Amino acid sequence: MNRINLICLGVSNMERSVKFYRDGLGFQTTEDKDNPEIIFFNNQGSKLELYPVDLLAEDIDKSDPPKGSGFSRITLAYNAKSKEEVDSIIQKAEKAGGVIAKHPQIVFWGGYSGYFSDPDGFYWEVAYSDNWKFDDDDMLIID
Repeated sequence: MNRINLICLGVSNMERSVKFYRDGLGFQTTEDKDNPEIIFFNNQGSKLELYPVDLLAEDIDKSDPPKGSGFSRITLAYNAKSKEEVDSIIQKAEKAGGVIAKHPQIVFWGGYSGYFSDPDGFYWEVAYSDNWKFDDDDMLIID
């Protein structure tokens, strides 16, 4: 596997999550229902899927679905093209009901980033670096 093009988040409240991502952060989708069974958001090069957590757990193992909570040891990333975009996304997340875990600041690797968690506790880093370049599809180029 050399390309991840779908990230699925198991959410506990679809309507709340749709409001957060579509209406709050402005993620693009063709779905207009406020409480769909499943929703896909279009991103350059990938899609973000929201799916009910209980059904996702059953899809992994119907006879003994995984359970638990807490830090999942993963974060999602939004790669911004400016410090101002980082600030704007963090502000949108907070206004939409996200929790700011780390306000944007200059970080040890020389960039500028902050963290928020969505209503289901998924952590997002919003980051920018002066050294980053993007291709014609707005994908971050990592050499």
